[in-house]
Amino acid sequence: MQISAGKLVDTHTHLCDPVFDKDRVDVLERAKAAGIDAIVLVGENLDDAKRNLELGANYTMLKPAAGLYPAILDQSQAEMIQAFIRRQRKKLIAIGEVGLDHWVVKEDSKKALQKTIFKSFIELAKELDLPLNVHSRSAGRHAVALLLGCSASKVQMHAFDGKASAVLPAVEAGYFFSIPPSVVRSRQKQKLVKQLPLSCLLVETDSPVLGPSPNERNEPANVRISIKTIAELKGISEAEVIEAVKENTRKLYGDLILKF
Repeated sequence: MQISAGKLVDTHTHLCDPVFDKDRVDVLERAKAAGIDAIVLVGENLDDAKRNLELGANYTMLKPAAGLYPAILDQSQAEMIQAFIRRQRKKLIAIGEVGLDHWVVKEDSKKALQKTIFKSFIELAKELDLPLNVHSRSAGRHAVALLLGCSASKVQMHAFDGKASAVLPAVEAGYFFSIPPSVVRSRQKQKLVKQLPLSCLLVETDSPVLGPSPNERNEPANVRISIKTIAELKGISEAEVIEAVKENTRKLYGDLILKF
C-alpha cells in the first residue's frame, strides 16, 4: 500500500503529552491541512504507551508506538513495557522511543544498564518484526554500533545529534534518519542533512519540542519546515524531498503506516 499522493508522515511525536489536551483536535486539523496523512506517536513509559493506544483508537491518522525513555534505568519497567508490546503487537507501528542517552546518563555502570535495556528492545523488535524508533542523544556512535552488532535492520535514528562521519555504517545498513524542524537553527543538523543521502531521510517534529523556535510548542504541521529546509540545503525542490521521504517512510514502515 502506497502513502497517498501529496501526503506526509510525521515519524516521531509525543502527542500524548498533556500540553496538547486542550487543542489536540485543532493540532490534527492543522496537520491535515499541511498534507500530513499519518503521525507516529512514540512513548516514554507504560502510561504513554496506553495513552497512545487510546489516541490511535480515536484518531485514525495517529499510529501508536511504545517504548521506554533511555534515561529511565529500570529493568522492571522495561520488562513491563515489553510484555505490553507483545500483547498489543498488532496495534503498534513501532517500538520507541528507546535507545541510549549519554547526555543524562554519564556513569559507566548506568551506561551498561542502559545498554542492556536497549539491547533487549532491539531483540524484541527483531522478534516481532517492528521498526525501532531510536533516541541517541550524545551517544550516536554507541547506539549505531549496538544496533549493527545486534543485526537490527528496521531502524529510525530520531533527531540524530552526532557527526555525519559517525553515521556512515548506519547508512550502509539501510537505517533512516528523521529530521525535525529545529534543523533551521541547528548547524549540526544542517551539516547532517547536507552529507546524508536523500534516500535515508525521514521527517519528524518530536512535538512538542524541537520546533523552529525553542520557546514555542512544536506540532506536526511543522514537518513542512523540515521539508523546506532539506530542499534548500540540498539545492533541490520541495517536491523531490516529499517524494523521497514518502518512499523512505514506506520502506521502513511499509503498509503498516496506513493499515489501522
